[in-house]
Amino acid sequence: MYSVLLERAAEKDLARLSAEIHDRVIDAIKALGKNPRPPGCRKLVGGSNDWRIRVGDYRVVYEIADTICIVRINRVRHRKEIYR
Repeated sequence: MYSVLLERAAEKDLARLSAEIHDRVIDAIKALGKNPRPPGCRKLVGGSNDWRIRVGDYRVVYEIADTICIVRINRVRHRKEIYR
């Protein structure tokens, strides 16, 4: 079981989402505690531990620290904004 931590930027991103999308993203984030590398996740090319999952048109970018069992959520943004 992994601990899931939200960065301040991710909290702000979640606050801006509509209720329906917010609930879907929260469910996906909670599932990362059980399986930090779910089917469909992708490793990002620039960082050593950066991953992303899709939740509809939104992306959740996070880091995995396997040695201490922590998943740190960095950003939650629409797909056209996340990689800028």
